[in-house]
Amino acid sequence: MKAAIITSPEAGPRYVDFREPEAGDGEAVISVTAAPISPIVRARAALKPVSDDGNGFVAGVDGVGRDASGRRVYFLFPKAPFGALAERTLVPAAMTVPVPDGLSDTRAAAVATAGLASWVALTRRVPIRAGQTVLVTGANGAAGRMALEIARHLGAGRTIAVVRSADKLDGLAADAGIALDARDADTALKTAFEAGVDIVLDFVWGPVAERVLAAATAGRGSPAGEPARTYMVLGTLGGATVPLSGYGLQSSGLDILGSGIGSVPVHDYLAGAGELMVAAQKAGWTLPFKVVPLADIASVWRRSAEVRYIVHPDRTG
Repeated sequence: MKAAIITSPEAGPRYVDFREPEAGDGEAVISVTAAPISPIVRARAALKPVSDDGNGFVAGVDGVGRDASGRRVYFLFPKAPFGALAERTLVPAAMTVPVPDGLSDTRAAAVATAGLASWVALTRRVPIRAGQTVLVTGANGAAGRMALEIARHLGAGRTIAVVRSADKLDGLAADAGIALDARDADTALKTAFEAGVDIVLDFVWGPVAERVLAAATAGRGSPAGEPARTYMVLGTLGGATVPLSGYGLQSSGLDILGSGIGSVPVHDYLAGAGELMVAAQKAGWTLPFKVVPLADIASVWRRSAEVRYIVHPDRTG
């Protein structure tokens, strides 16, 4: 079969032949019909050690396909060395969930990969309460766009989009927007927190988080107590570390949490994927994605994350 193989993380994937998967007890061979190239796919491909036999491994952590019975399923975490970016893959049978009728394979893959982090964060890690205000950083990316939709769907009363520049605010489903290149951006952030922000979903971290955290903690320390706020780290596209003010945390009601595999059990992610796809089908959510053939994997591997690429192994163009 054809697959996107990593033999050198620095070089990215190659479109070559790879051995066929064979299912053992409790496993399923999935004929892949749609698999996303997401930031986590790129990150895991760059960090995962290459196999000792020199044959490498198949990239990709999730996707949509059909099992041996023909059932359409979304799957997570194929069994190494197999991955989602291939004609077929091998997964634990327990790591699949049905795709709802009416939701295409490519749309299901796009929605799940872009929306699962925020869905799990707002339903498992810190369940959102009706009427709360949610601020999303990196809101113009695929995951950020879905986070705004999901927050509103789950009951948010107000959403705030934070982006790098004003042009990135175009078309976002948010009640308010803050462009970080604006001269008054830091003042706007501080004003937003003074007005009330309950949950931050941060897909960026790094310098962006430093500015948002400063706005969230500046001038706090009321003797009557500060309102409780949750800052959830869902991604680190902008940097791996952030300097924190100990006093700022002491004097505010801010809790900083991570949300991801480990802080949330993997079975919750799978259940969340099923819930998310049902919600997407009913709500009619759409987001930018482009379907590309598996043969083009090398050319699209490092393109912008603002458009989610969905690989369709059977397509030739």
